[in-house]
Amino acid sequence: MKILEKASAKINLSLDVLHKRDDGYHEVEMIMTMVDLADRLEIQEQPQDKITLSSQSGYIPLDEKNLAFQAAKLIKMKYQVRQGVHIHIDKKIPIAAGLAGGSSDAAATLRGLNRLWGLGIPMEELQRLGAILGSDVPFCIGGGTALATGRGELLQAIEAPPQCWVILVKPPINVSTSDIYTKLNAKQIKSHPATEDLLAAIRTKNLDKLCHSMGNVLEEVTLGMYPVVRQLKQCMENLGADGVLMSGSGPTVFGIVSKEVKAKRIYNGLRGFCKEVYAVRMLT
Repeated sequence: MKILEKASAKINLSLDVLHKRDDGYHEVEMIMTMVDLADRLEIQEQPQDKITLSSQSGYIPLDEKNLAFQAAKLIKMKYQVRQGVHIHIDKKIPIAAGLAGGSSDAAATLRGLNRLWGLGIPMEELQRLGAILGSDVPFCIGGGTALATGRGELLQAIEAPPQCWVILVKPPINVSTSDIYTKLNAKQIKSHPATEDLLAAIRTKNLDKLCHSMGNVLEEVTLGMYPVVRQLKQCMENLGADGVLMSGSGPTVFGIVSKEVKAKRIYNGLRGFCKEVYAVRMLT
């Protein structure tokens, strides 16, 4: 039996850090949504009781360092499954890009194995398992659009943003999320996102207000460390994107565009600067 799962990329329409917690994590408040850029996972039983991975990408680990492997191992141990599985990842989401590609693969693995083995695990329990693997995994399991708090694992589903185009551009660098959070001083954040304004913009489908309400406090750190990210933000703004923001800890920058003709123009303009540029729709 073979199961197919889609693992969509996420973007942060807002990312606020409130304070550092006693457990070492940061207390966050984020609005996340998904875009139509996705990995595809093919999950199939195999005779030997082991987990194996394959991929057409030469840039991801195919062992226990991979979150999809960790997800399979976790669900096998938790539910005492004595069955082997092979997972093929058709990788389309850029690596270490701030788009939750690894987390989305892990989420797709949990969903897929739940179906493959008929475990009947409810969504809430899958999300609790996902939180063990990473803060973005619970959101990626359910998808949609959500307000995330805690360390990102406490989710409140909200309405989808208005339909629009999203231009994604990833410079040829990798950014470590843990490094960015380590260098962030929550007490010295200069400006916090207008989360309530953003929620109101989403609720009323006001794309202009949405674009002006976005914010990401991690930009202060990442843009200081990697000038190319700042340059790409400026370039996208100059090309006429309605709203521009870095996603997650970076380095991917995204631009929101209401009209397809403008999306194509920005896409073509950015292709001269970076190889990894994508024009996709927001998943609404």
